Amino acid sequence: MKLSLIAFTSRGAALGESICQRLIQSGHECQGFLKMKNRPPESRLSPVNIPCSQWAGEMFHQVQGLIFVGACGIAVRAIAPWVADKSADPAVVAVDESGRFSIALLSGHLGGANQLARQVAGITGGIPVITTATDLRGVFSVDSWAKSQGLAIGSLSAAKAVSAALLAGETVGFRSDFPVLSPLPSGLVESKSGPLGIHITLRREEAPFGQTLTLVPRAVTLGIGCRRGTQASAIERLAAQALEEAGISWLCVEKVCSIAQKADEGGILEFCGRRNLPFSTFSAAELMALEGDFAPSAFVEKTVGADNVCERAAVKGSGGRLFIQKRSCDGVTVAAAIRDIQITFEE
Repeated sequence: MKLSLIAFTSRGAALGESICQRLIQSGHECQGFLKMKNRPPESRLSPVNIPCSQWAGEMFHQVQGLIFVGACGIAVRAIAPWVADKSADPAVVAVDESGRFSIALLSGHLGGANQLARQVAGITGGIPVITTATDLRGVFSVDSWAKSQGLAIGSLSAAKAVSAALLAGETVGFRSDFPVLSPLPSGLVESKSGPLGIHITLRREEAPFGQTLTLVPRAVTLGIGCRRGTQASAIERLAAQALEEAGISWLCVEKVCSIAQKADEGGILEFCGRRNLPFSTFSAAELMALEGDFAPSAFVEKTVGADNVCERAAVKGSGGRLFIQKRSCDGVTVAAAIRDIQITFEE
């Protein structure tokens, strides 16, 4: 998780440095900042010389979580202009400068603030303050669980309906197109239909329940090849066509891969930026080392050193199997691979 922490006093700075260090050790990426007039010269936190709200606005678009070491009021006023949508807002946690309380302020479930607050409390020896109803009552939280499983939520309104039903003590149907490796939590019952239910699927338009919460595994890697200078719109069209023909949702795509020569390809980079997808590349030797049945092209091999870019890049990037074979149009090639999907309710 990419995090930014900000402190406002000498005591807060010392605690902030400790929190950052421990979070980094646990696998997070965390950068610390200090907004203070008389900044301690020994502080390792980066200085902030702009209004706190402006800093928060910049961070909202750069990180997945914000940690304020100071009063809740500072955090609330700083983030207020930028709060937009629970599906996109970052996690926000406030911890007092003594480390006694770690409070999840924003995006407790989807953003991961509840878990982050617990983790910060574990570092400081404090108490995590969680206010979401499902957590308080020990009820299965579908949005937190979906995030932990790498499942995209198809409808926030359906997710709310599922949570409301579970909080009311009602049962909710559950159906998965993929193996489920553990028992269902209390409140979920395996079912093929019913008034309300959860369906885990890659399919775009399947709704087996009267109100269906579709959860889509982010498990598909797109492999893309193209002529130099190809526009993002051409890449978007062919990718959309490939997914539509396969009958699967855009939500299932987790990343895009190509050959090393395309690392700076403007059209691919713009396409990935529009779709908020990470982009990585592999050398020709890495792609050619893959075993499998790929559609070869002597021209492509002569040009870039690999006989097939899109299929090999998709499989290499996913570590799975080829799911959509090469499609070509307007100088673009697209393929897709999918990794194994297994569902579990165990932490």
